[in-house]
Amino acid sequence: MEQATSVVELRQYVQHWKDHHESIAFVPTMGNLHTGHLSLIEKGQSLCDRTICSIFVNPMQFGANEDFNHYPRTLAQDIKYLESIGCDLVYLPTASELYPLGLEHISQVIVTDLCENYEGAHRPGHFTGVATIVLKLFNIVKPNISVFGKKDFQQYRVISKMVEDLDLDVEIIGAETARESSGLATSSRNQYLDDEQKTLAALIYQTLQDSAAKIQGGERDYPALEMQAIKTLNSAGFDTDYYTVCHAETLEPATQQDMKLVILVTSGLGKTRLLDNIEIDLWH
Repeated sequence: MEQATSVVELRQYVQHWKDHHESIAFVPTMGNLHTGHLSLIEKGQSLCDRTICSIFVNPMQFGANEDFNHYPRTLAQDIKYLESIGCDLVYLPTASELYPLGLEHISQVIVTDLCENYEGAHRPGHFTGVATIVLKLFNIVKPNISVFGKKDFQQYRVISKMVEDLDLDVEIIGAETARESSGLATSSRNQYLDDEQKTLAALIYQTLQDSAAKIQGGERDYPALEMQAIKTLNSAGFDTDYYTVCHAETLEPATQQDMKLVILVTSGLGKTRLLDNIEIDLWH
């Protein structure tokens, strides 16, 4: 597996592959890789000739109360994982290269309509940081496709809308959420759960499945369904930030006329915030 740390170095590899008419899949990450990340790279491998993974802990997407310095950094293990699945190149940029004048002097990408609610409300400025760094990385790598996991569904929609709105020449592929055998969504955050919490955490997906089954069965009183789900989780020991039935594209609260839905949930267990979702297609 090749490694590149500078824009110039990365572009030499990319240009060589493009000169040989090879297509490129790109997966941007913040490292601390797990099977969920690897499944995104494997998805890219199934669709393109070459795969690039970037590892960059992006300071721009951390809020004032979030500890950038304590974000887990496991580069040696990450590289072993990437080599084991045959990733072609890992891009390891520095903050000084991507933000040479500092964060306060970088132009920002604000994706309208999708960033104010849910995670955007809980973490103001977070999605501006995500969109800005992803646009920079797209312009550096110039991939044919980029794969994003649907576990972070709001992020997936933010990036998809940015690409649509700004006419970027990259196809966004949404990959289904990787799950543990219990149904718990694979996440870096799971490492902070003890054994008892990890067992309990599977209730989130079970609750989502139960809500989806009710909707598929004709239930349309979404506020009542949301309240029942929150009660189920909180009575089991969770602290639920939101549990909302949404239009799958706009992420606005769903109406009875909407046919493509997603239920977004974030629920705290101990000190760990767990995100998950489930998509529902009422056309089928």
